[in-house]
Amino acid sequence: MPLELIADRPGHAILSEYDEPELAPGEVRVNSLFSSVKHGTELRGFRADTPDASDRWDRELGLHRRGEAVGDEFLRRLGNMCLGEVSAVGAEVDALQVGDRVFAHLPIRETHTIAAARLQKAPDGVSPQAIMYWDPADFAVGAVRDAPVHLGDRVAVFGLGAIGLMVAQLARICGARWVVAVDPIERRRQAAQRHGADLALDPTAVDAGLEIKQRTDKIGADIVFETSGNYRAFEDAMRSTCYGGTLVSTAYYHGDQGLHLAGEWHRNRINVRSSRACSEPLPQPGWDFARIRRESLALLVEDRLKADDLIDPIVPFAQAADAYREINEHPERSIKLGIDHLL
Repeated sequence: MPLELIADRPGHAILSEYDEPELAPGEVRVNSLFSSVKHGTELRGFRADTPDASDRWDRELGLHRRGEAVGDEFLRRLGNMCLGEVSAVGAEVDALQVGDRVFAHLPIRETHTIAAARLQKAPDGVSPQAIMYWDPADFAVGAVRDAPVHLGDRVAVFGLGAIGLMVAQLARICGARWVVAVDPIERRRQAAQRHGADLALDPTAVDAGLEIKQRTDKIGADIVFETSGNYRAFEDAMRSTCYGGTLVSTAYYHGDQGLHLAGEWHRNRINVRSSRACSEPLPQPGWDFARIRRESLALLVEDRLKADDLIDPIVPFAQAADAYREINEHPERSIKLGIDHLL
């Protein structure tokens, strides 16, 4: 029987057998070639340690219902994106044929039996790694548009996971004069500098806010992005923002770390914007999430956004459970986990 990666309880990943369903007329069967995970959103659910697990989200009211348990959401499939090859086609499917390379938001498993309409054909010449970055690129494009970044701006990016690394590149595409990347993990700082960041700072070694103010004629960054979900990083981001500047956060903050809204917040009149590209309606006329997705994919296909070396680590499918636990317990050892089903 084929295997899939699941969480059987909070914080624990295993490979588990599943039954292959019969192929319906409008469906295709896909053999997985390459898969990836989404470290932020997905790991929240894996750990079940945020209000999403303890306080039910009320979509109509747009708030958490405190103390209303969500219920047991385990067993939980893990994984976010998959590139595969069509191995069988249902009787009513015309747009795809056996051998086509396709991709979609899908969990990590050996095969997928799925409606053909949910799949996209993989563009020729585009690496699996670039396709895996479609999701983080969506939210990075949304964040840069929400700022927005203008020609000549000084930009700081706090948190160099997949979204932060895309934001740093997009800021340059938008015309930023100077981009500084901030993260305590060395491999992520190095990745940012390989892809155009002028400076990379370790916030555990230096006062990032002070460094950025001193390197910008005592002014600070015009636009600051916080993508890590860490309260201390949010505070450092505020300290880095110029008077009247804009701080854009793509993150979900949780835990009891606390947030100190002291002098930098009160005296510098900082504009804080929460960015989530799929929360509609979007603030810009003519834009919706579908357009954001088309734009982010185009930037990856055109190789304007670079991602080939940003899937780190890459492991065989047989090691997926161990690797998943590793990225949860030791985030300093990864950027974005990739699963190569052919290894």
